[in-house]
Amino acid sequence: MKQIILLAFCIAALWPMSGLAQLVPADSAYIATHYEKWERMVPMRDGVKLFTSIYLPKSRTEAHPILMTRTPYSCAPYGSEFRKIWNTNHGLYAMKDYIIVFQDVRGRYMSEGEFVDVRPYRPAKTAGQTDEATDTYDTIDWLLANLPGHNGHVGVFGISYPGFYSTMAALSGHPALKAVSPQAPVTDWFMGDDFHHNGAFMLMDAFEFYKGFGVPRPQPTTRYNAGYQRTEKDAYKFYLQQGPLKNFGTRLLGDSIAFWNDLMNHPVYDDWWQQRNARNHVAGLKPAMLVVGGTFDAEDCFGAWNLYKAIEEKNDATHFNKVVMGPWFHGAWGGRSNGEQLGDARFGSPTSYWYQQHVEYPFFEHFLRQQPAKSISEATVFFTGENNWKQFDQWPAAGAIEKQLYFQPGGKLSFRRPAPLKPNQKPDGSRSFTSYVSNPAKPVPHEGPDTIVSRTREYMTGDQRFAGKRRDVLSFRTDVLSSPLTLAGPVYADLMISTTSTDVDLVVKIIDEFPARVSSSAKGADTVYQGLPMMNGYQMLVRGEVMRGKFRNSFETPEPFVPNKMTRVRFYLPDVAHTFLPGHRLLVQVQSSWFPLVDRNPQTFTDIYKASEADFVPATIRLFHTDGVASKLQLTVLE
Repeated sequence: MKQIILLAFCIAALWPMSGLAQLVPADSAYIATHYEKWERMVPMRDGVKLFTSIYLPKSRTEAHPILMTRTPYSCAPYGSEFRKIWNTNHGLYAMKDYIIVFQDVRGRYMSEGEFVDVRPYRPAKTAGQTDEATDTYDTIDWLLANLPGHNGHVGVFGISYPGFYSTMAALSGHPALKAVSPQAPVTDWFMGDDFHHNGAFMLMDAFEFYKGFGVPRPQPTTRYNAGYQRTEKDAYKFYLQQGPLKNFGTRLLGDSIAFWNDLMNHPVYDDWWQQRNARNHVAGLKPAMLVVGGTFDAEDCFGAWNLYKAIEEKNDATHFNKVVMGPWFHGAWGGRSNGEQLGDARFGSPTSYWYQQHVEYPFFEHFLRQQPAKSISEATVFFTGENNWKQFDQWPAAGAIEKQLYFQPGGKLSFRRPAPLKPNQKPDGSRSFTSYVSNPAKPVPHEGPDTIVSRTREYMTGDQRFAGKRRDVLSFRTDVLSSPLTLAGPVYADLMISTTSTDVDLVVKIIDEFPARVSSSAKGADTVYQGLPMMNGYQMLVRGEVMRGKFRNSFETPEPFVPNKMTRVRFYLPDVAHTFLPGHRLLVQVQSSWFPLVDRNPQTFTDIYKASEADFVPATIRLFHTDGVASKLQLTVLE
């Protein structure tokens, strides 16, 4: 695979962090002393002007690179006031006298024009037509023509929605744009990012976000409109009380939130959604790409993994495209956390600091300042469990193999196929399947056992023992592991099920079950948990994903289930990088609701966005686990 030169990326310095020379990010006092601030309305090719905030180093002793973030979240403060809070990423570059640029995207805050969510890229534009790529191109042209002291090299980066704008920047093809880093990038809002996973609607994130973000902006403003505010603190209770999805619009939002209405009116993966899939347009990229994400990102883990893969697939071997995945929640690496832990899960070192100083900063230094360099591997991935960074020449790693982990009778998991039925044994009963009843009126909560106030980032590593106590959650586990088991790549759930209804959701959770007494049996990386009694028997979520069953054969054309007919449902879980240590078990939970994270499936074949109360019915689901019709997980295992 591609080998490329990068500044000072020393594999020997990967671990531990202690003893390494650390860059210190600038604070607001440093910025005020060493920078001047410009605010400009930058004209686009169609005459619309975009508000742009520019921080220029006062020093003119050398030419400076330009580093830009385009955002729908405001480049405040507006006016002469300087930014008071600088995240770690921007702060590192300020210490090195980068020209730092923030821009309100078209139609947001102080920029002119109409805002369009995930505005589609136009691959064949006519004169005067615009998209986010042309807005980036025109902005770079203006910066090069109007800023003093630059070196002619531009970089773009951003996290989450600004990660989407980073991908669009890469599509601009501007010759001065040398390096782009989409981080936790919004990539495909139907298949896996933010508001849908495998076609299932991520209710809590969508509603909590769009009730404020989607409020119309009639004219440029410096203020954020928070929109509807719920007074019921118990989110589980609040979302359940609203009833079917259509009630959220009619009762709470009215007809004012345009993109919420778009979500409700595009229930399948139609052309409207596919035009907004950034992966469709990444062929022929010119700038170097560094795709970054978190393996425990509740919002855009899918986007990071799969944008990287799409760029790999659609560009030749000479194009620079690398991926970094750390043990992070959404944006943790950008200054929201030092990356040492998430909830109860601990990672043994400040992984965010290491990434900032030894991956991202050298990336931009090399491509924007042409600094001396050393080689870097294709994929830099942190493996939780063993708590270690690994480097690979490709992803998944060349040495990884596919293995089938089979569901077994009695709640067991094994890499061996289930035993065949005995002669004259009927294909029913506990040897052939395990069943549960899914009742939309009493959905399985996604967090517990306390009251859910909001969707936390910590649920991604949360203890799943609360769910295993429910009768509508199936649990299957391996024997206690005698040697490490390392998952290093995509996981596919391949389930043989039947249901008494015509639709059903399937939620599969991969869980690391700790020993009953970690403190007394800890080995290797388990030592970070010694003395923490809450980790005894802890069931740490490693990866969870939902599949809306009616999309099992096509996301464009859904199909009902035939009641009580055995049916195969196979779906992708975003890639996993985790080692299950000796003494642990791999535990899998299967259920049909995950509320209010995911909206409730009525379990009748219907347009869920327009469903009524009468459409919601209980269903009995059977999960089959006998030879020939065995449910299983397809794992990517590093041996």
